[in-house]
Amino acid sequence: MNVALRIFAVLLTVVVAGCATRPPAGSGPAPDSRPQAQAVLRALALDRATEDRILALDPLKVTAADVGTTLAAAPTPHIVLLHGGIFPVHLLMTSAGRFLTGMGYPESALRNPGDRRWSHSPYEYSDQLAGMVAWHYEHDGMRPMLIGHSQGGIQVVKVLYDLAGAYRDTLPVWNPVQDAAEERTTIVDPLTGRERPVVGLSVSYASAVAAGGAALLLPNQWSMALRARTIPDTVDEFTGFALGVDLVAWTFAGQDGGRRYRHNGTAQVRNVLLPASYSHVFVPLTHPLARDPAAREWIDAYVPAAGEVPPVPPDGLPVNILWAADIWYSVKKHWVLEAQRLIRARRSTLGPP
Repeated sequence: MNVALRIFAVLLTVVVAGCATRPPAGSGPAPDSRPQAQAVLRALALDRATEDRILALDPLKVTAADVGTTLAAAPTPHIVLLHGGIFPVHLLMTSAGRFLTGMGYPESALRNPGDRRWSHSPYEYSDQLAGMVAWHYEHDGMRPMLIGHSQGGIQVVKVLYDLAGAYRDTLPVWNPVQDAAEERTTIVDPLTGRERPVVGLSVSYASAVAAGGAALLLPNQWSMALRARTIPDTVDEFTGFALGVDLVAWTFAGQDGGRRYRHNGTAQVRNVLLPASYSHVFVPLTHPLARDPAAREWIDAYVPAAGEVPPVPPDGLPVNILWAADIWYSVKKHWVLEAQRLIRARRSTLGPP
């Protein structure tokens, strides 16, 4: 099959997938689940020594020992995984979730608290996902992270725009346990105790891999056609991963501008170019890496490069290790930062334990 026919086949596949039915939402409003002011801070049951160890961590140098001891006792922010749009690619984000748990991230902070799914579909409404971000922050005291693959990566950026108020002035809180909206558009900020709107909330970290291109032709992503590579201020740090050659996301050797992400304000944005040998479909297939001693050692020691080209792993290490290592580095970093932020808020409000 020549290149033109391959591209046509890809376009036909994603357009057909774009006609998929969105999963049904809850049948009625969920009960108001807002905690009382200071409830999250008072529920933080850590002793003084454990808090001190968490506060002493360097978020840029988190070791395997730090994860296995200090962070194992720390509060944990929720991670929202978003898979691509063609069945059964959700299994690949399940693999990514199992990789993270294999490296030491709590499974409960990855799976949906309602139906226990590992990842969310890009055909779910993005404003529901934004409302769910608010629910998790209100109940956990830590801002969630968003990790998306393929069309799920576009959806990650769309959720950031929802939080920025690009589509609506108000957003309802979405209760993931009930899978329904609550009849309110504000939350009790768990760190300050003050009421605040869902619109304007931010996440700590977000990333997208192999996102863009053909998926932007789908009706549910038309609003992202001119926004997919521009990151709003509703995230602290965003990493955009592109493959050297990707017929689905339309990135090709020598083409730079069309794949790069940029901010439109204050967000820190990194671009990472993965090898052309990586597969658009199988990039998140990473759970075996956590069981491979050599791969795990390299991942634990990984530090992102200053430019767009990541460090070269030694020969013999499995495929997809660069994406896995970079994701794990950022997850550890923001796990530490959010846990430290929560502990400092507790001490400021209630005093040390």
